Amino acid sequence: MTSAERFHEVYEECYPRVFAYATSLVGRQVGEDITSETFTIAWRRIHGDVPLPTLPWLLGVTRNLVREMRRRDTLRYLLAAEEARRIAGSAEDQAGDVATVVADRHIALQALASLPESDRELLTLIAWHGLSTKEAAQVLTCTSAALAVRLYRARRRLEKALEAAHASGPSEAASAHAVGTPRPHCEGAAA
Repeated sequence: MTSAERFHEVYEECYPRVFAYATSLVGRQVGEDITSETFTIAWRRIHGDVPLPTLPWLLGVTRNLVREMRRRDTLRYLLAAEEARRIAGSAEDQAGDVATVVADRHIALQALASLPESDRELLTLIAWHGLSTKEAAQVLTCTSAALAVRLYRARRRLEKALEAAHASGPSEAASAHAVGTPRPHCEGAAA
């Protein structure tokens, strides 16, 4: 069997399930792109790197692509939010030892990046965008009481992440990123 024939067989057999999985993670439009990229990787590696059974490997590739996309989006968002905060801040906030400012910023971003996506969104709504708990609850479509509980827990997790980031030092990157759900919900505020 040629590489093209094997790829065609894998594609015909696995495409619907890979597409359904990608769509369940990121929605239909982005799911189409992720599925396309998954099969592009499969095509490049069909010569011997694609194991049997193929479906679990394809779903793993899909999952990794989604995680990488979310990581890139999160980093872009954090950098944009940090830049907005920096621009909005006064000149006094920018004074001081540049190395200390850079190290502190790195540690804060490292700690924030280690939190689940839902915690990051909640904390940035309150801290960087200046929303009240009532306004943030409207954005996240939950009650103010549920949001207050989530905010308390998110702040505790951030404190622990900051302690861990300070302990590891600014030179080490975050070892893992917690991946949250695409749309955070306040329902079931237990975490």
